[in-house]
Amino acid sequence: MLGVDTIVVVDGEIHGKPVDREHARRILRRLSARAHEVISGLCLIEGVRAAEATARTTVRFRALSEPALDRYLQTGEWRERAGGYAIQGRGALLVEEIAGDYLNVVGLPVAALVTLAPWLIDGD
Repeated sequence: MLGVDTIVVVDGEIHGKPVDREHARRILRRLSARAHEVISGLCLIEGVRAAEATARTTVRFRALSEPALDRYLQTGEWRERAGGYAIQGRGALLVEEIAGDYLNVVGLPVAALVTLAPWLIDGD
């Protein structure tokens, strides 16, 4: 069994999934023109064994104008997304730079998962 959850952190402030459109707007304004960390925690359980890992990726947003925020919020991509954006969709347009595991930002840090379960690639 695999469990994964993700948060967005900027200046020590944790942002999960927005509860509504205005909450998403506030989060995205906070991320505008600055860097934030995307942190995921993983727990893999196999039988009686459990293994845990974390993954961190730094993402820098472009400066977001109010019209740009409005257009993005209209997409609905902010729903059920930590930090209120989906980098694999139109949210990619908000991003200026990324350092680290892109798939972590998408929501499943595959590199960290392979560290927990090397048999996924080596077959053992």
